[in-house]
Amino acid sequence: MNNTNDEIDKHIIAFIQGDIPIESRPYNGLADELGISEDEVQARILKMMSKGLLRRLGAVLRHQKAGFDSNAMVAWGVEEEDADEKGEFMAGYDEVSHCYLRETPPDFGYNLFTMIHARSEKELQEIISRISSEAGLSRYTIIKSLKEFKKTSMTYY
Repeated sequence: MNNTNDEIDKHIIAFIQGDIPIESRPYNGLADELGISEDEVQARILKMMSKGLLRRLGAVLRHQKAGFDSNAMVAWGVEEEDADEKGEFMAGYDEVSHCYLRETPPDFGYNLFTMIHARSEKELQEIISRISSEAGLSRYTIIKSLKEFKKTSMTYY
């Protein structure tokens, strides 16, 4: 395959944003397809990471299939001057997969959002109570999903 450097990097990005084979040499087939070595594939990935083009490589866990059936977005009312501290604190919980400070309408009253995962509804309520107590936050609302319409990662190439 005759590719420019940019084309090769695009192929690598397309490959790593999909399901990478779970095997001892996951880049072998891609390297053969691109006409480069596995070492070069890995070097290009590291170079893209060092340039900030890629932030990280990681597995995506399908939480329901892993037994985490009770999940909720919890919106917290946090004073603006405490938001960074409280957000970093909540982000430290293993059960919290996402933690965002968002601009919201003035009448909404909640500005810090966490996605919390648990194995049961009881465990979910216990986690929310523990975070509330340990973070010193009593103003929150629990937002449950009624139906999932789409859940995918962004595809760039």
